[in-house]
Amino acid sequence: MKKIGVLVSGGGTNLQAILDAQNSGIIKSGKVSVVISSSAKAYALERAAKAGIPGVCVSRKDCVSKEEFEERISGALSEYEVDIIVLAGFMHILSSDFIAKYKNRMINVHPSLIPSFCGDGFYGLKVHEAALAKGVKVTGATVHFVNEITDGGKIIMQKAVCVKEDDTPEILQKRVMKEAEHIILPQAVELLCADKI
Repeated sequence: MKKIGVLVSGGGTNLQAILDAQNSGIIKSGKVSVVISSSAKAYALERAAKAGIPGVCVSRKDCVSKEEFEERISGALSEYEVDIIVLAGFMHILSSDFIAKYKNRMINVHPSLIPSFCGDGFYGLKVHEAALAKGVKVTGATVHFVNEITDGGKIIMQKAVCVKEDDTPEILQKRVMKEAEHIILPQAVELLCADKI
């Protein structure tokens, strides 16, 4: 049974999808052992507490450097003996040194069909705003390994979602989460925990 560490910065809807998938048996080869948040106000920490999972806050503002920030995250991952790391709405770009330490053990979910609307500056609602501005008819989500290029790691899974005429970025974001992110992220977590990728 692999130990999973989930890195978050906000509401934690993808964390909830992982916890629900654990409870329903979609994820059976791993278990979330710690949730690490970059914000003390993140609702994801409350979700962790409700599920009886330890929550740790490592705020970038409380660290004098990016190195210290990453060292404190690494310390928490070591303390909870984490095997697999899931970035689930984690709003910080990690250094190549940090990424190298967890090579092929860290995955991210991105709210578009990579290589569209990804890379530096594309996160959260900005992705959906860009998709609507471009007029695409299909968008979706991608789960990929994390490497030193933002959203550049090997793709594990993708799921398409139709764009509707009257979509706003907020409506599209919710549909992509519900119809894509919350489905493929738990599936990818299980594959990684089961050593199938």
